[in-house]
Amino acid sequence: MIIAIDGPAASGKGTLARRLADHFGLRHLDTGLTYRAVAAALLANGLPLGDESVAIEIAQNLDLAQMDKSILAAHEIGEAASRIAVLGGLREELVNLQRRFAQTPPGAVLDGRDIGTVVCPDATVKLFVTAAPEARARRRTDEMISNGKDAGYTSVLDDLKRRDERDSQRTVAPMKQADDAVLLDTTEMDIESAFQAAVDIVSRAKGV
Repeated sequence: MIIAIDGPAASGKGTLARRLADHFGLRHLDTGLTYRAVAAALLANGLPLGDESVAIEIAQNLDLAQMDKSILAAHEIGEAASRIAVLGGLREELVNLQRRFAQTPPGAVLDGRDIGTVVCPDATVKLFVTAAPEARARRRTDEMISNGKDAGYTSVLDDLKRRDERDSQRTVAPMKQADDAVLLDTTEMDIESAFQAAVDIVSRAKGV
């Protein structure tokens, strides 16, 4: 079984993906981390973000088991990842990596921007998780502050809106809801409510 979860940043899709993977006994991949890992390697070595051949070489040697979310979550890495995500050749390399992960038994939950539309168009169930930008900015700000980071709501909101625009308007694999995806708006939901709603959607798709 493959569960595809797409949506904008701070919508709650990552938390839902991890919990759904645990609930249904599946593996989990945050596909955004694959782009962040490549971006982090480019930044660490002082390499230009637009050098696609080098980015592809990094992707070809990427070890999914070594991706450390606590490190890759850094704001500057996220910004760099969003910029390299427009590189067609790099996307092709990472999509192939993500598909191999998804197709390994017993299946997986993948979350990102283009899982249901590009990476796993034949997924068992597809969710598009979203929330109002203001709600997402509040969540992200609270998360950053709780982790001891300096964060201002207005700057976080502006950053999320820029990323939304960049992700939805890029010419290669833009972020959008797949035609057969179920929309889950978490604006007014806490995590438990959102999780139960997601479990119900997946269970219906499985015929449980």
